[in-house]
Amino acid sequence: MTRALACLFAAVTLLAGAGHAQAQNYDIMSGGPSFFGGGGSGPIARTLVNFDSGYAPGTIYISTAERRLYLVLPGGQALRYGIGVGRDGFRWGGVHRVSAKKEWPSWTPPSQMLRRRPDLPRHMAGGIDNPLGARAMYLGSTLYRIHGSNEPETIGQAVSSGCFRMTNDDVTDLYNRVSVGATVVVKN
Repeated sequence: MTRALACLFAAVTLLAGAGHAQAQNYDIMSGGPSFFGGGGSGPIARTLVNFDSGYAPGTIYISTAERRLYLVLPGGQALRYGIGVGRDGFRWGGVHRVSAKKEWPSWTPPSQMLRRRPDLPRHMAGGIDNPLGARAMYLGSTLYRIHGSNEPETIGQAVSSGCFRMTNDDVTDLYNRVSVGATVVVKN
């Protein structure tokens, strides 16, 4: 019995090591090793995919129909993230730039949202209970953001008022990879 357990332990250790080695990739954005596939803690795993889009590396491409966000990488690849998108009547498209980035941002609902939802607070300090989550990237002069969420079950859903929601793990990963000024392409 002891030998069988030792063999089982050795096999599990070997397989775990092999899985870890496959999950490690070279991060061409930072020049070091990085975990691409299977990342994030939400219902849709962050994945390295082939993505021959013609967009420059560093571009964020959002497909609201797919409910996915792609960070374009060199060599015809991209990091694909699951996102929550605007519900019917709140989807939009266009090209903007990341105009600001904030960690644990505060939230002041816009007047349009307060008219629809007068029960919302007028202002919330940043923190784990804040609906903008761990990070936010502001899109041009619009009211829209790519932001985290304390409701990971909404990723892959159409529930927002036009912003793009990500898990806090994924938005932090994206935040660390993009700069203010990055192009954001939103397609319906």
